[in-house]
Amino acid sequence: MSNVSDTYIENRQRVQPTHTNNYEAAHGGTVVKWMDEVGAMSAMRHAGETCVTAKISELDFVRPIPQGDTCVIESYAYAAGRTSVRVRLRAYREEPRTGGREQTTDSYFVFVAVDEAGSPTPVPDLTVEGDRCRELRDAALAAEPDETR
Repeated sequence: MSNVSDTYIENRQRVQPTHTNNYEAAHGGTVVKWMDEVGAMSAMRHAGETCVTAKISELDFVRPIPQGDTCVIESYAYAAGRTSVRVRLRAYREEPRTGGREQTTDSYFVFVAVDEAGSPTPVPDLTVEGDRCRELRDAALAAEPDETR
């Protein structure tokens, strides 16, 4: 059984010309792909099983991530159902020379744990231990769209 903090992952990807659209900013589909991959890692870290994307809610792009900047993806599981894991995901643009950050994207994904045959399989309860776990979980629940539950 894992706790919220155990599932926290932060990943970085430098935005290269092959990742950009006509405006020399990260293509939205590329950012979603990065979020999906990191979100699945958080879900699998909790479930202990392969997890597949079941739902994406409230995918809001607030600002672009320019070519040359770093895209930082922050991900953590904050709730679990019988076979599902709810994951909060945020993307940031990070200036590589200064480390200055601005949030660019916010979303909630639901992943389902599957067994070797691809059938849904139960996941353990997600525990909340300590202030950091509570802060992460409470922040996710406070901003979670109704449709995610």
